Amino acid sequence: MKFVSAYLLAVLAGNSSPSAADLTAILESVGCEIDNEKMELLLSQLSGKDITELIAAGREKFASVPCGGGGAAVAAAAAPAAGAGGAPAAEAKKEEKVEEKEESDDDMGFSLFD
Repeated sequence: MKFVSAYLLAVLAGNSSPSAADLTAILESVGCEIDNEKMELLLSQLSGKDITELIAAGREKFASVPCGGGGAAVAAAAAPAAGAGGAPAAEAKKEEKVEEKEESDDDMGFSLFD
C-alpha cells in the first residue's frame, strides 16, 4: 500500500511516470523500509498506463462488490410500506438510537491538547 501511495503522490506532484528512484525518495523521506521486489512489481504493472483510467476502472469494479449493508436498507424500505401507523414508531426508534456519548476518559487521563 505504501508503494501505491508513493506512486500517487508522485503523480499528484506532476510526475506522470514515476521511477523506482522517485518512489524510493518519497518513502525514505518518511522513514519507510523499501522492498525493491514489490516496488518493481508495482512499477511493471503500471508502466505505460494512465493512472486516472486505472482508478476509474477500479471504481467500476468496486461498485459491483456487495458490502453487506442490505439489512438496514430492507428495514428502511419496509417502514414506509407499513403505512402511516408504522412511521411514528420507526422515528421513535431512530431517536432512541441517537444518544449523545457522554464525555468519558477515553484518553486514559491525559489529552493531546491539554
